[in-house]
Amino acid sequence: MPPAPGDREARREDVSQAVWHVLADKGFGGLTLRAVAAEMGVSTGMLMHYFPTKRALIAHALDLLEKRTAERPRRERPTEGLAALRAVLLDILPLTPDDTARNRIWVSSWDLALADDALGADQADRYSRLRATIRPHLEAARDRGELPETADADQLAATAVAFTHGLVVQALFDPGRFPEDIQTAMLDGFLASLARPVQQAVPEGTVLRSMR
Repeated sequence: MPPAPGDREARREDVSQAVWHVLADKGFGGLTLRAVAAEMGVSTGMLMHYFPTKRALIAHALDLLEKRTAERPRRERPTEGLAALRAVLLDILPLTPDDTARNRIWVSSWDLALADDALGADQADRYSRLRATIRPHLEAARDRGELPETADADQLAATAVAFTHGLVVQALFDPGRFPEDIQTAMLDGFLASLARPVQQAVPEGTVLRSMR
């Protein structure tokens, strides 16, 4: 007899907790049906009622990780502009043990996403949502005069995500070189650079005419 809907939902929550524990301990490389079953103290056969394939398990793990990331405690958000963007990006960086563990799990998932078209498309969608989340802060910063009037909010959103995740990777691999204060200082330097007008490069040999 199949479990009642309420029992099944409770069991899925138990499975999700086990998946999370395996991810935190072993990363995506160690995420297997056998490992999750062992964490729960059940057989792999029972677990396959919920996840018939490893890919289904991985897809659930990624959704669970996104949910846990969204529900994590956040810094207080300033109203708008670059200060609000700073708070959002600080929440991404591995500045605390919990944030470091979460980022290690995310980075370990990239190899799987790159090898699977559907998982890769899901990951691309996550990045698109992240850019969409920070774009309004950049638009507000431009409206407030914190950025040049010509600033392209879409392009700057992509640049901000690229910078932040690049810093995440460096901090994970070399935490001694990138402690909390260095990460914060680098982020502040990056945000300050956005506020400076872009200087047009002058081709070598160009004769500049004086303005009259």
